[in-house]
Amino acid sequence: MKLLCATAFLALVAIFPGSAKQRHCMFRLHVEANPRDTATFSTAVRAQLSGRQTAIERMARITEQEVVAFYPYQVGKDNFGALFQLDEHGRIALDTLSIERRGSLLFVLINGRPITELQIDKRVSDGQVYVPSGLTKADIDLMKKDWRLIGQKKK
Repeated sequence: MKLLCATAFLALVAIFPGSAKQRHCMFRLHVEANPRDTATFSTAVRAQLSGRQTAIERMARITEQEVVAFYPYQVGKDNFGALFQLDEHGRIALDTLSIERRGSLLFVLINGRPITELQIDKRVSDGQVYVPSGLTKADIDLMKKDWRLIGQKKK
């Protein structure tokens, strides 16, 4: 009987692929870490704006799973910026992060590329992350596949 149930379960798993939505765009927010953390918890990077060597947490605090919408805008030729709207979980994570880590840096990585670093200088409770520039047209096209535009109704 157990063998029959296990076989039926495996057949169902093989027939129905995972219900998780395939993502096209990767969005990660990493926080500046304690420089004395081990390599297990942090990694050393050179900050783009300040030029100093700093450590960032290996685990992203906010990912593409928490993004629900975005609003892109063109800064220059082949240079875009965007405003990202987070879901409730992301909003709480960003709010907590902005309180606990005030004064530290927040590193934005999109599709595996470091885009910008933001100084955490005040509480952010609206659940929005502003990326002033550094995105490409290809990045925006991938984002349109994953998220709706801010102001657009849900699908």
